[in-house]
Amino acid sequence: MDKILRYFPELTGRQREQIAALLPLYEDWNSKINVISRKDMDCFYEHHVLHSLAIAKVQPFKTMAEILDVGTGGGFPGIPLAIMFPHANFYLIDSIGKKIKVVQNVVEQLGLQNVRAEQIRAEQVEGEYDFIVSRAVTDLSQFVQWVRGKVSKTQYHHLHNGILYLKGGDLAEELKPFGKKVKVWEISNFYSEEYFETKKVIHLPL
Repeated sequence: MDKILRYFPELTGRQREQIAALLPLYEDWNSKINVISRKDMDCFYEHHVLHSLAIAKVQPFKTMAEILDVGTGGGFPGIPLAIMFPHANFYLIDSIGKKIKVVQNVVEQLGLQNVRAEQIRAEQVEGEYDFIVSRAVTDLSQFVQWVRGKVSKTQYHHLHNGILYLKGGDLAEELKPFGKKVKVWEISNFYSEEYFETKKVIHLPL
């Protein structure tokens, strides 16, 4: 929690309560089904919450923004972002039912009114979204195929509507097909922890 507050001191009392409640909720669920690796649970706030919130450093979401989180797993990056931006709307999807069950319970326990979660494949999703977020579920070219046609044409954010993708490592080859359209932020510019040294936020307008 201290790390979250160091980088996001503007959080309200309610937001701090919700973020503090995340760890016991996920510890309880992890004792029943393996949602998050045991090793990662030791660094829960750094590896999951802070990592998810790197997107907030790149693009704060405005009131009534529509955000789709594809392959949300246990609810990342969607749940931390939904806490951070309570006036934006989040639709969290995953093809694995037991993970969505966890997400739905966490959302209910936290009282998040701006989140809905569903077991569905990205290709089956209808509607248009300002941004589609995800944590490295696949190669970016493949991801674009899944979500093409689901981005709204109405622009009202600083960044052009499209994909905001969390991924690490050397991405030169993976990003080559997108040329100058793609923009990359080093998360180490936002956070000092060693964990983020090779991790990035990728923006691809669609």
